[in-house]
Amino acid sequence: MLKIRLKRTGSKKNASYRIIVINSTTKREGRPVQELGHYNPKTKVMKLDKASALDWIKKGAQPTETVAYLIKNCNDDGTLNYQKKEVVKLSKKAQAKAQAEAEAKAKAEEEAKAAAEAAKAEEATAEA
Repeated sequence: MLKIRLKRTGSKKNASYRIIVINSTTKREGRPVQELGHYNPKTKVMKLDKASALDWIKKGAQPTETVAYLIKNCNDDGTLNYQKKEVVKLSKKAQAKAQAEAEAKAKAEEEAKAAAEAAKAEEATAEA
């Protein structure tokens, strides 16, 4: 079975990858059937022959999860359409603090609402 996967190149702690079509039983740095492009995760630079990749998928080649993501987020000219995530991940302490603040705020709003209803009820009994 053919796979579309990444072949690691580059030096230690400075990885870059080639996107290749290769037999699934062949080792990672083995001889590929075809090279489709390259990808550098540090600089987010990619060049991919998207038409050829989609053609191999039609023929039955299985892309890995990472390669499927790269193909999906690839422009027609073969460059990566990278969008930086705007969601900031919080540590467990920060998440707990934010949750406690949200609960305190909700409790304060609930108490204010209850106090307003009690004042309204007192006015209604005073008028009667």
